[in-house]
Amino acid sequence: MSDASLLPLPSADRPDVAARLREALLGAAFTADGLLDLLGAPAYAALARSETVPALRATRGDTPLETLVRLFLLQQPAPRARVADVLPVADCLDSGWLTVTGADEVTATVDVRPYAGSDGEDWFIVSDLGCAVGGAGGIGRRAEGVVLGVGGASTTLAGITVRTPVSSALDLGTGSGIQALHAAQHATRVTATDLNPRALHITALTLALSGASPADLRQGSLFEPLRDGERYDLIVSNPPFVISPSQRLTYRDGGMGGDDLCRSLVQGAGERLNVGGFAQFLANWQHVEGEDWQDRLRSWVPRGCDAWIVQREVQDTTQYAELWLRDAGDHRGDVAEYEARYDAWLDEFEARKVRAVGFGWITLRRTDAAVPSVTVEEWPHPVEQPLGDTVRAHFERLDYLRSRDDAALLEERFRLVTEVVQEQVGLPGAEDPEHVVLRQNRGMRRATRVDTVGAGFAGVCDGSLTAGRILDAIAQLVGEDPVLLRDRTPAQIRLLVEQGFLEPVG
Repeated sequence: MSDASLLPLPSADRPDVAARLREALLGAAFTADGLLDLLGAPAYAALARSETVPALRATRGDTPLETLVRLFLLQQPAPRARVADVLPVADCLDSGWLTVTGADEVTATVDVRPYAGSDGEDWFIVSDLGCAVGGAGGIGRRAEGVVLGVGGASTTLAGITVRTPVSSALDLGTGSGIQALHAAQHATRVTATDLNPRALHITALTLALSGASPADLRQGSLFEPLRDGERYDLIVSNPPFVISPSQRLTYRDGGMGGDDLCRSLVQGAGERLNVGGFAQFLANWQHVEGEDWQDRLRSWVPRGCDAWIVQREVQDTTQYAELWLRDAGDHRGDVAEYEARYDAWLDEFEARKVRAVGFGWITLRRTDAAVPSVTVEEWPHPVEQPLGDTVRAHFERLDYLRSRDDAALLEERFRLVTEVVQEQVGLPGAEDPEHVVLRQNRGMRRATRVDTVGAGFAGVCDGSLTAGRILDAIAQLVGEDPVLLRDRTPAQIRLLVEQGFLEPVG
């Protein structure tokens, strides 16, 4: 399927029409909360799986909201007279948001999905028809150049992004513009790039319909659209990270061999960041036979950058190929063609000695530290989004620990973070636990095992005593040499601070 099969887009040069359309949508409660109230939780959740039947059943009436849901989310034609009661039809037809499908009916030319901003803002994400709601293969065979709406990856990246006020932000590979929309709330200047000119057009529509300031839109691959020496305080990207044997779908396939696109993106970000600036990406990476995947990722980190890389999921090569074949709707087509594409995917992995593919988050921070910190870890467990503050705090703790040697650390005061609980694990009736676990109930929801000294130390930390004085008291209680205890405990204290169980006081 070629780009020729895609419908013409609404004009991006009519902000007046976008403003009137936005006002009409809000007036009819065409918002995330309004949809949930109308459809109910089951039908609302079904939409996210690309199942439209429950929503169709829930919108059989002719209220303004039901009309808009059927028109913009379910791609159903609607009587022109009925739509005219809700929208400025003449303006929408003239600017291309709607088109006439019969003597007395109109239909939408794009999907418009209500989306709640991080502070409860009512936004609208524009995408190609059938692409506003997620789900594997939800729109059948996808066209090359198609622009998707909001999916799980989009919301994940939005949730982990650090949201401090900045002068400049770059959304690299903007797609439908959701990351640029978020960035516009806390960045003075937003630049959005994409290889696909259709995506830039749709980003302009998303920003206008959401009432956000326009972005500086530039066409090109990776960092090519940027000028020499141009740097940013924040770079975000949900790139076409899929490791595939072809560049068949622009929104998905990076067009480079293996995970080279993600590697190039990460390696190129360092020189585009201002000192203290963050670059945050979603990425896939290969698990290659005979190679440590963590070492592979460490090699991607550019000089002068701290890094925190979290692997959230690993799939074997068959699972991975099936996931993305279904995403493209290939399983709905010719069986022989599907099998040939599946076979080609496995051939590609075999040639590269790839045994599995990892998915996760990569955060870089430009630093002037002499020795940057690189953390690569696997954390497949549930977390609490949004995580932007958690990510920012992680790097602040790195700065704190880097600036203090062990002697200085023992002169500091710490407090056990409020949401941390202690669990004791052991046989029923045993006098002492086999081990003690500290567990977070917020953020990353980490759990870490500590020895009796570590548990006792954390339990006493309320900010009133220095770490050294607490260790001296523990040494007296357990009959251990306080000098030896002071020598061996700072490493455990550093770990508890780094992972967010303890926080410095003062």
